[in-house]
Amino acid sequence: MGIAMRLLRNILVLVLMGLLVGACRTYAPSDRLIGMSREEVMTAMGTPYPLPTELDQAPRLDFPRGPSGKHTYRVQFDAEGKATSYQQLLKEENFGQIKPGLDVNEVIELIGMSRDSFGLARQRGYVWNYRYFTPLCRWFQIEFTAEHKVRSSGYSLPPECRPKVISVR
Repeated sequence: MGIAMRLLRNILVLVLMGLLVGACRTYAPSDRLIGMSREEVMTAMGTPYPLPTELDQAPRLDFPRGPSGKHTYRVQFDAEGKATSYQQLLKEENFGQIKPGLDVNEVIELIGMSRDSFGLARQRGYVWNYRYFTPLCRWFQIEFTAEHKVRSSGYSLPPECRPKVISVR
């Protein structure tokens, strides 16, 4: 099957699943997903992000929850396309593995792709922000170089937790 046909088929599958999903989506995976096909998992969990170009061959699918969600779930698949396991990626033990020099694909492998980012001045690179479940008001940030390598990473206050300056005259 040609690349164009596979892409068209994948788009059609996603459109059909989008119509079927509606109220069927679940926030977090559970053991009921084990043994399901990619299509069945996507029906239960929604559209993965990023969406793989070879959806029917993807060894894993990542499901971030909301644009500012505090969880990203990864579902792993075997060679037959059946779900074998799942895990929550956004946790401090995974953040601790982010070191300078890692490339963007290694970061995605560890904690998934951020949906919240901004570019740096003078095209120096960009920053990915990750909210995660913590009793503290903070998020994890990764600064990438223009060559898509980790320059630095660490914890910081998200905008809603920063002190507001009010000028009184």
